[in-house]
Amino acid sequence: MAIGFRSSNPVLNNKFLAKLAGVELMTLEGSLRKIGYLLSVVVVTAFMSAVICLNAGENMFLYAGGMASIGFIGGFIIAMITVISRPQNPGTLMSLYALFEGAAIGGFSLIFETQYPGVVLQAAFGTVCITGSMYFMYASRIIRPTPMFNKIIGGMVMSIMFLYLTSFILGMVSGYDVPFLHSSGLVGISLTLFILIVASLTLISDFGFIESGVKHGAPKNMEWYAAFGILVSLIWIYLETVRLLAKLRTFVQD
Repeated sequence: MAIGFRSSNPVLNNKFLAKLAGVELMTLEGSLRKIGYLLSVVVVTAFMSAVICLNAGENMFLYAGGMASIGFIGGFIIAMITVISRPQNPGTLMSLYALFEGAAIGGFSLIFETQYPGVVLQAAFGTVCITGSMYFMYASRIIRPTPMFNKIIGGMVMSIMFLYLTSFILGMVSGYDVPFLHSSGLVGISLTLFILIVASLTLISDFGFIESGVKHGAPKNMEWYAAFGILVSLIWIYLETVRLLAKLRTFVQD
């Protein structure tokens, strides 16, 4: 069945939903439980991967870089398989995605924490604050996920993903990079701040998707896809918050 709502999150859209079916209906409580489960997997795996890297001694950065690379690439592959195959019972795939992303975040966070002490705790707190703020603005109807809103944010998300993909490919084949994407100057900081704002606004669409799914009687398995969409947004917000804080520290120090 299709739900009368179009999310800016590529994971959650009507074309995707039309391929899914179920007997039991989606509930808010079930969605929250699955979100909590996937987040727990990410946090525990991130902690374990960071501990493994710390115990590597002189090879800590090598291990951390490897964890981050394998985790992010593996997570991307699992996400693509999930979106393309649209499994009726996606719990296993999404748990695997959470494991990969947890490993990646553990390595990523350790690298930045070593260079910028305290940045991980600050970013985690910032992610919680951003999530709470987005929910407050959604619940109070300050920002509504209208079709135009979702279309604009969705277009920005795809453009940013293309920008990161271009940066990755350029770095792999030529050693060059997209200008300002990783720089710590005013333009680089502004670009990261803009990306963080876009990432934060995807939560508005995600909240709207869950509300619409429950209201229109979406199938039970859509709780997994709703949790998956929220997880993708939260991970993106955390990563961009870490990057922004690191850039700000570098800018101030320079």
